[in-house]
Amino acid sequence: MTEDLQLIYDELKSSNAKSIVHLENELLKIRAGKATPSMLHSVMVDYYGSPTPIQQVANINSMDARTLTVQAWEKNMLQEIAKGIINSNLGLNPQNNGEQLIIQIPPLTEERRRDLVKKARAESEHAKVGIRNNRKDGIDMVKDLKAEGLSEDMTKDAENEIQNITNSFIKKVDDLVDAKEKDIMTI
Repeated sequence: MTEDLQLIYDELKSSNAKSIVHLENELLKIRAGKATPSMLHSVMVDYYGSPTPIQQVANINSMDARTLTVQAWEKNMLQEIAKGIINSNLGLNPQNNGEQLIIQIPPLTEERRRDLVKKARAESEHAKVGIRNNRKDGIDMVKDLKAEGLSEDMTKDAENEIQNITNSFIKKVDDLVDAKEKDIMTI
């Protein structure tokens, strides 16, 4: 029975870790005023008829805190990459100089910063819902074990352990979002 409980704990931690990784990836997409190549990772480019992630057709670098450069591996793709960036609804307008795309990142207004904080908080809520669903699944598995003969004390201990694991991952979510909020609100 204790091996079964350990499997439940391990599965819960694994599922929660996936929620954290997903949250980190979503938070990377929320720009904090500084130009980072990861801002463009959600951009899809029409590469000879098939949608392709931008990082598979170009090299993205940041020249400074407000400028990104996109160097296409094939010069004839610059127009398609620019179209992909414009269509991605990131609010960016790439300039094509014939060699590469130069993207000036506009400074964030106070209102836009608040909107980005709301978006980060919404992503954290999605992660928390996932973690809570994992907790429910774990407790359901413990109840199944109880029906198979797990003692009352071990059931209570297992439920407490599941709650402790859940609390630790919820704290990680809060810490990530607090750090992102601080990053967004810093001018």
